[in-house]
Amino acid sequence: MSYYEQRFGSDMVGRMIPRMKSVAKEYGIKMEYGGHIGNTFNSHRLIWKAREVGGSNLQEKVVESLFKAYFEENKSLGEQTVLEECASRAGYADSSAFLSNSELGMQEVREEMQTYGHNFQCTGVPMFIIDGKFVLNGAQESD
Repeated sequence: MSYYEQRFGSDMVGRMIPRMKSVAKEYGIKMEYGGHIGNTFNSHRLIWKAREVGGSNLQEKVVESLFKAYFEENKSLGEQTVLEECASRAGYADSSAFLSNSELGMQEVREEMQTYGHNFQCTGVPMFIIDGKFVLNGAQESD
């Protein structure tokens, strides 16, 4: 929790976390916020590769598995074994060879990060880009 407080301030976290837990609970998600926050670059590589291997469907399943690992199971997305477990749970069984080769997908993910990070000033997630020009940062109320 201290990471979030450093990043957003304790007042914001005091409002944000309970709201996120409440919304998540409505959808059957038990958010814990106890996972280790580390380098997530390889999780981004895995998400990119899942789309290459199985299109948007597999990519979405991998993202859901990663979210479950972090938010519900308190696992670190910086650990290769966790990433492999998430990929396998999503139906991408042969991710270890890809993840073991640190060069694969690196350039593509860096380009995406540059595009979104620089052009849209993305500093966190979620971030929604509508029609390539309208940006919504953070979790938003439905209205």
